Amino acid sequence: MGDEAVQSTNDDASQCKRFAVQKGYWKDPYIQYLVRSGDRRAPEINRGYFARVRGIKVLLDQFLEKTKCSCQVVNFGAGFDTLFWKLKDENKLPDIIVDFDFRAVTSRKCQYVKVRPPLLDQVKAVSGSEAVQIENAELHSPKYHIMWADLRNTSQIESKLRGIDNFDFSKPTVFITECVLVYLQPDKSSELIKWAAESFANSVFINYEQVHMSDKFGQVMVSNLRGRRCELEGIAPCQDLDTQKLRFVSNGFDDAVALEMGEVYRYLPADEVHRVERLEFLDETELLNQLLQHYCLCWAWKDKDQIVTEAVIAL
Repeated sequence: MGDEAVQSTNDDASQCKRFAVQKGYWKDPYIQYLVRSGDRRAPEINRGYFARVRGIKVLLDQFLEKTKCSCQVVNFGAGFDTLFWKLKDENKLPDIIVDFDFRAVTSRKCQYVKVRPPLLDQVKAVSGSEAVQIENAELHSPKYHIMWADLRNTSQIESKLRGIDNFDFSKPTVFITECVLVYLQPDKSSELIKWAAESFANSVFINYEQVHMSDKFGQVMVSNLRGRRCELEGIAPCQDLDTQKLRFVSNGFDDAVALEMGEVYRYLPADEVHRVERLEFLDETELLNQLLQHYCLCWAWKDKDQIVTEAVIAL
């Protein structure tokens, strides 16, 4: 599978998120400046994205609360994610947020930020007297960085992070991957996870991606993606919840939890779920349940100083 095909998945996922935002599933006033409107998505897709976005946010919020925002966020394969702007609005910005992706993706994102004041002004607002630098397909500011790197090259990632003046490898750090590892060969995703575990003594790794891919429904998903030139090269660890956890524990993390998204959905605040379920009529829930069963949220932690485990031990 070529890198261009992987990059195209960012556009598809981003448009799905924008459509769900337009329908009222969650608030994101910034995604409109990064992502153009796309085709209508089915209610099942919208609810699935709601569970994905909200589940990750619950875990991240717990981490930020536990560390009192004295921490770092590294978003691998961030695409057009708007996490920096949303956390600023919520007054929950960590010390640093770093978005990594392919150069072709970061180039577009940096250009959008540069020419759209609602995005750039927010970055400037937390930069004090320091200038926001946007060049070479990267953005650098005291609190927020957009950087390009090949996630198959941990030496490049480490070099990029060490080039950030106030980035601290000893500080609590949370890593986020959304449908990213599944596109890497298993040895390369293991290498990335192992690097994170060995380099950060107090860290959490939050991973959202497919699971139960060996059953009939999973095989149809794989076939459909293959038809779009999206080969899931890292499918092996996606066989079940145990293999999802094992990939982290066997590569240096202390422990891990993995839940099907159906279970995550049930853990979300009842009033919020009730509101969302009234947005669009869903005549039959079978497809939604199948989709939720074939994606999972897995989070692992490395907690040398006993400062992060309580933040993410449960939803």
